[in-house]
Amino acid sequence: MKISFKKSLFALAASSALLLAACGTSQNDSNKNGSNDNQKKVLHVGTEATFPPFELVDKGELTGFDVELLKALGEEAGYGIDIKNTGWDSMLAGLDSKDLDIGMSGITIKKDRLDSYDFSIPYYESEGFLILFKDNVDIKNAEDLKNLKVGVQNGTTGAEAAESVVGKNAKNISKYESSGLMFQALLSGSVDAAVTDKPVAEEYIKQNPDSNIQSVEDKERFKPEYYGIAFQKGSPYKEDFDKALITLFDNGKYTEIYKKWFNEDPDLESLKNAKSYIESLK
Repeated sequence: MKISFKKSLFALAASSALLLAACGTSQNDSNKNGSNDNQKKVLHVGTEATFPPFELVDKGELTGFDVELLKALGEEAGYGIDIKNTGWDSMLAGLDSKDLDIGMSGITIKKDRLDSYDFSIPYYESEGFLILFKDNVDIKNAEDLKNLKVGVQNGTTGAEAAESVVGKNAKNISKYESSGLMFQALLSGSVDAAVTDKPVAEEYIKQNPDSNIQSVEDKERFKPEYYGIAFQKGSPYKEDFDKALITLFDNGKYTEIYKKWFNEDPDLESLKNAKSYIESLK
């Protein structure tokens, strides 16, 4: 099933973090099998809903691959899920302060984050990053970024990927608080290029065919990575969600959700074998 987004969703995404910061979706009544539903432990989740197709706001409601998957995981694990569009920085701060139980927003599992948070087993394998640019800019590989104005989303591995080429805190890198603002900067010409996760870049190009945005992939400089669900350090919920995720891998529910949002089958074997990837980072 193909994704039925409107082209305007990406433009709306840039302002959704401000206009809909309190927007949330609850799964408290998703299982209506009896009075036990009212006794479910409700977990509070933060996300940044400007990261299509993983998180976005459509008609005032949070949706996306991550959102649907998390609801399914909560149902399988026996928890209620209350998701709020907190924004990226507030999501991580909420985990730090223990105001949030879970953070889920295309979060890459990497060593420095493992020092601060527990992560689920990987639920998504990203194929690295794409460099986006207008058709009046000539970019053949990542090295060309050194002489250009580059836009990234602050605090992301896309930002780290760009800095690995251009230099940390380089003056020609502009950091934005959301991918929507980054895309706006690219369209307006404030930056010459943008670096972001491959599925997000591909979705943007797909939904904006008249934007004259092109892309280039540099697999030598930008390597694949895995996304995980972030928990407070020592969280009692991690094990339950790991078990639920394995169940969804095996019963076809994960594949159903994945195909809805990406229109292709997931590589389940790669995900199942990725546990060793996390161990290698510790």
